[in-house]
Amino acid sequence: MSPAVGQFIAKTDVPANLSERLNAECFCMTLDRNMLLRHLKSGTGQERMWEELELTHPHLFASTPTFVSEQDLLRMLATVRAVERIGRLEIYREQALSFAPEIARQDFGPLGVFMGYDFHLTLGGPKLIEVNTNAGGAFLNAALLNAQRACCKEMDDHFLLPGGEGFELAIVAMFQNEWRLQGKTASLRSIAIIDTQPEQQYLYPEFVLAKAMLERHGIDVRICDPAELTLSDGSVRAGGRNIDLVYNRLVDFTFGTPAHDVLRRAYAAGAVVVTPGPHTHALLANKRNLVMLSDLEALRRIGADQADIAALSTVPRTEEVTLESAPRLWSERKRLFFKPLSGHGGKAVYRGDKLTKSTWAEITKGDYIAQELVAPGQRMVEVDHAQQSRKMDVRLYTYDGKLLVAAARLYQGQTTNFRTLGGGFAPVFIV
Repeated sequence: MSPAVGQFIAKTDVPANLSERLNAECFCMTLDRNMLLRHLKSGTGQERMWEELELTHPHLFASTPTFVSEQDLLRMLATVRAVERIGRLEIYREQALSFAPEIARQDFGPLGVFMGYDFHLTLGGPKLIEVNTNAGGAFLNAALLNAQRACCKEMDDHFLLPGGEGFELAIVAMFQNEWRLQGKTASLRSIAIIDTQPEQQYLYPEFVLAKAMLERHGIDVRICDPAELTLSDGSVRAGGRNIDLVYNRLVDFTFGTPAHDVLRRAYAAGAVVVTPGPHTHALLANKRNLVMLSDLEALRRIGADQADIAALSTVPRTEEVTLESAPRLWSERKRLFFKPLSGHGGKAVYRGDKLTKSTWAEITKGDYIAQELVAPGQRMVEVDHAQQSRKMDVRLYTYDGKLLVAAARLYQGQTTNFRTLGGGFAPVFIV
């Protein structure tokens, strides 16, 4: 039986570099794909979809686990808590919201479900690369955890981060808490999982898992496109059903496109609870916030706690690209990574050492940040009886600063892509 979500078993007498050695030298394949398939089919009513998963999503799940030291996990969790505590400081909030559109400035109460904190593991410790408010994959990774088998005694001695029953109960409680935080006193009865053409989304299978999980606890769930929503007499409906809460998976973080007008109006009027919403994104996930979060002197000036400042030394130095800073940043480009402020999913991001002058001209027009380049971790895997290296990042899925589940993503190329042999989501073992 897994422990409660957010807990892990501390190890003693573990060599400091054991996780690095295991990521380089352990080729155990712990994923039982038949067990995973049985778990995914169970209770979802979508057997054909899961049967076809190997064809439609051949690189969604890696067969090998990844290893993270207990010390690095504690550092990552300290960073998460520091980011969210600083997000409550008045001066920080004023600055973050000054860049936000009007719809993001009102605080309805919800904290935002499934925060996602992405880290690269380095010899100097973990580095926080990005913060996400609609992080995908938590449900799939909880299922993945339940399909692992120990392939040797040594593997059995290591502890897998929690999933299973503890995860499910924590998720239901999380949505119920979001409902109450917006001042609702009645029971949460219905949820709409919203994304553009949801059945066409790569992570649609996780919407099916989420629906099944929540419905086991008496909540009616509909998966739909935001165009299916209607707003009438202060109530939101979809497919003839009243909707209490929207679990938002859109990458239009401010609901600014015409197709999202009903959702925008309903959110602004408080007619429906939306989580995560524009307010949470503006405070925590707007990439511009990394500028202040990486400036330790600025954090001191706004009254951040010294322990939180120390925890945020994990954030690589970040600054905005402006016309004034452009000449210097071009000269320093080989040690920088450039990201669009409004980007998502690794789109339109560039390593400085691979920039062309034509691309740089587009970047300097604005709305980009320059982040100190931090190479991802490495995981050696076995593919077709040959040892190969894969890049690795670690994502912590959290709520209110508490860990829900952790996962690694193994890949080749510039960003995570789920197109790599031997790659995909991988479970995290703490050593």
